[in-house]
Amino acid sequence: MRYARQTILPQIGDAGQARLAAAHVLVVGAGALGVPVLQYLTGAGVGRITLVDPDRAETSNLHRQPIYGRHLGVPKAQAAAAEMAALNPDTAVLPLVGRLDPANAPDLVAGADLALDCADSFAATYTLSDACLAAGRPLVAASVLRTEGFSGGFCGGAPSFRAVFPDLPAQAGTCATAGVMGPMAGLIGALLAQMAMSVLLNLQPSPLGQMIRFDGLRPASFRFDDAPEPATGHRFIAASQLRPDDLAVELRGRDEAPLPFVPHALRQPERLRPADGRRVVFACRSGLRAWAAADRLRRDWPGEIALVALGDPT
Repeated sequence: MRYARQTILPQIGDAGQARLAAAHVLVVGAGALGVPVLQYLTGAGVGRITLVDPDRAETSNLHRQPIYGRHLGVPKAQAAAAEMAALNPDTAVLPLVGRLDPANAPDLVAGADLALDCADSFAATYTLSDACLAAGRPLVAASVLRTEGFSGGFCGGAPSFRAVFPDLPAQAGTCATAGVMGPMAGLIGALLAQMAMSVLLNLQPSPLGQMIRFDGLRPASFRFDDAPEPATGHRFIAASQLRPDDLAVELRGRDEAPLPFVPHALRQPERLRPADGRRVVFACRSGLRAWAAADRLRRDWPGEIALVALGDPT
């Protein structure tokens, strides 16, 4: 009886329910987008979910992440796994307390049928998109801020996130700095879950290659099936993937990071003069400053550049 209201749909039926039960989904982020995604995919009977998130539940989360009311101070991945076990014992949620980064992303993506980007992080989105494109896995990515948001289907035969967004914006806000309305996060999260189920069930038209956006309550949609993959673009690496001969540049200020991310990193040099054949690695909190610094260096230096997004202290 648990799935009777969805298996009655001709698009699902018993065969579709069996596909959901056999599916393994990677969910990155257990916050404002991840909560509705987890609730709807667990409720629908998706067989396995690997959940990656480094954060702990806080009181300021609750207006848009209501499942954590009993779990303040607990890692979100673990708290969400406990809540989903109570919601539907048919779904196995494996919590991984930590960040997704370019070092662990390939293996996590390779083990899943579908990846969902709920992290609301530029670095996580580009990292996931790069890994999904390389592995041929579909990716559904979403973002929400203030009273607007979007969800789109990428890779898995469709263009990647980089094909649609080859460059970062000059500046970006976060829920902590710009705010977000809880129902808007729920709306975009539910849209993300609907697109994910459509991919798992192979419904047509496919959400891969489609973007749906809400500006307040004004929706807009477009397809990008023919968007070309960019020939170049800045790539993220994990701090653990630094080479001994890399020229590392720490872009965080001393008030933000009293110690650089590696001892030999330069602190915001006035002008870089990299040696030929040496890779330059820019590091900051979110990746935004590193991307901008890479853009500046690229204007007159053709060498290899990589970016590190260090995230918030945990």
